[in-house]
Amino acid sequence: MNELVTNQPPATATDSDKSDADDILEALGEDEIVDYITGDAVKETEKEKVRQRIVRGLLHEYGIPVEHMASDFPVVVGTSSGRRRTKKADIAIFDSDEHTQDNLRRVVICKPEPKNGSKVTKIRTYEQATKELDELKELMGDEDAPELKYGLWTNGIDLFYLHKEIGRWGATFEPRADWPQGSESLGSRSVASHARLRRGEPGMLRTAFRRCHNYIHGNEGLPKDAAFWQFMYLLYAKIHDEQVNRNGGAQFYAAFDEPFTDEGRGRIRERIERLFTQVKDKYPLFSARDEITLSDRALAFIVGQLAPYNLADTEIDAKGAAYQELVGNNLRGDRGQYFTPVRAVRLMVDILAPKEHERVLDPACGTGGFLRETLAALLKRWREDEATVDLDHDEQREQHRQRLKKFVQNNLFGADFDPFLVRATSLNLMTVAGVQGNVYYMNSLAFPDGTLPGAEPARADIPLGSIDVLMTNPPFGSDIKITDEDVLDRYRDGVAQSWTRSKETGLPVASNNPVTAMSPEELFIQRAVQWVKPGGRIGIVLPNGILSNPGPSAESIRRWILQNCWVLASVELPVEAFIHEAGVNILTTLLFLKKKTDEERIAATMGVQEDYPVFMAVAEKVGVDRRGNTVYKRHPDGEIVLDYETKIETFRIGGQQRQRILHRTIKVIDDDLPEIGRRYHQFRATNPEPGSARETRP
Repeated sequence: MNELVTNQPPATATDSDKSDADDILEALGEDEIVDYITGDAVKETEKEKVRQRIVRGLLHEYGIPVEHMASDFPVVVGTSSGRRRTKKADIAIFDSDEHTQDNLRRVVICKPEPKNGSKVTKIRTYEQATKELDELKELMGDEDAPELKYGLWTNGIDLFYLHKEIGRWGATFEPRADWPQGSESLGSRSVASHARLRRGEPGMLRTAFRRCHNYIHGNEGLPKDAAFWQFMYLLYAKIHDEQVNRNGGAQFYAAFDEPFTDEGRGRIRERIERLFTQVKDKYPLFSARDEITLSDRALAFIVGQLAPYNLADTEIDAKGAAYQELVGNNLRGDRGQYFTPVRAVRLMVDILAPKEHERVLDPACGTGGFLRETLAALLKRWREDEATVDLDHDEQREQHRQRLKKFVQNNLFGADFDPFLVRATSLNLMTVAGVQGNVYYMNSLAFPDGTLPGAEPARADIPLGSIDVLMTNPPFGSDIKITDEDVLDRYRDGVAQSWTRSKETGLPVASNNPVTAMSPEELFIQRAVQWVKPGGRIGIVLPNGILSNPGPSAESIRRWILQNCWVLASVELPVEAFIHEAGVNILTTLLFLKKKTDEERIAATMGVQEDYPVFMAVAEKVGVDRRGNTVYKRHPDGEIVLDYETKIETFRIGGQQRQRILHRTIKVIDDDLPEIGRRYHQFRATNPEPGSARETRP
């Protein structure tokens, strides 16, 4: 992504702003980006990607003005022989917009992020980074530069913070878990204060989550799934602490020096153990068997990473992306549970457009992607309605947070037969909305019966016929057939019938042979229709065979769908949509339905139903190739297509909200799904939804 930042403030873009940006953007090569600090074109190296991410974090998380930063600033340093020379700081931070060595306060050394494919990168300790720290110490200087107190060495994965003290015997360098905020008056924040916590910038928060998981998996030797659950315990404790100690007395913190001494790590453990005991007492998801088994060193590291963030005030998209960073590779099951790519999830939410008053359910929720994106879509719609998309007001943010909590508590529901995924979805909702919501551990195909503990509360909360919008990606595959007679009996009046083809008419006719096994996705079609109200909307991911196979069984299912539902849309996806994230090499379709009323269903059986248009699309590109690499649109000459946009960025410096205009070009991802969503809404503008239970939706 190429970005051009114009200096303070103004709040609206002007023609001259765009003209200045266009002049630079036209001169950009494919391998160049616009420096976030200077607005100049720079080569997009791996090191530069790390530097740009750190600069954004310094502004948005630490409140350091861009005007106080410089790239590649020459710093005069000493050598062991006493001679002076210059060494460049990749990022230099001053106490004003006067960039001189006398005003230099912090320095950053950036290195390229290590390339290791999908493997976990082991997080190094300060003791293991002697060479890197020596490089940073040299740049920070000695007693000749007393005001230059803070340094950071990073390769995007490792982050080593140093604090310099000038004493009687010269300069000493102490490791730190973090930096103070931009205002030096905040000091070292040795006592936690939520007023000083920072909102997560998306790139930095993803890095923090990944560092936490990698430390547990790579440094503690735990399997990936076990590492995830240990991280989950601590994330719950963090969110709980923000809620109960929001006005003071926080317990989830690490003083800057605590992670580096046995005594300090012991104090951190005492605080976190107390918090997690409260979590287990408050949330039924946990039991006495859930324990934090991390070493003191690992626990201190995780707390040091998470403690500075105010997750409650961090944007849903940032939290969702950070959480998804961990989920995809850690919780994939072996019974067909895989996770819907986020672009497909967003298209389904966009087309179905759940409203604030509607009840939304995912009966095979996995880790809660559809539920999370529903919340993000609602929040986006509220801001668009209020014309506050680019604004950031504490009062408005709190109002939106309370509305989201109310929606999650009253109108948002999930279910899964995997207890670990039930926990994962609850944590997902807890992370983005501050409340774990209504997620039931049960077999949705056996509902309203079933022996799993979630069935009983679900019977009261979400009986069949009570849902407005149902979105799901059910497990499917020939190796996970449903053979339980008690389950199959629930669907014998619909899809669970044995069929043959009539020799006279060529149409499917019921046979006398009872069905003994069916794929779960076939049963989920009928279950979804049963769960929604008449007029209720359904989005379901299905293998293409159900919709295209010529056999009588598949044809009978299609006939059942047409008899009981209006077909709103069908969007076919290429194999790339699932092959990387889910490891499933199969063509799929997003099928969108609307449940008919009894009168409409009877009319269909009598052949008096009128024809109606159906929106159909085939997505050829979904933004990634088979290996998960991002795919960009290209001009006929092979150059990547760039798009231009102007965005108002809101951030805080010294407790005051400020804005600046960000002109940027974006490498256009070759993804048909957003355009399909736009075309669908255009289609609906001239072709209202079929059926009598119509309602205007955005």
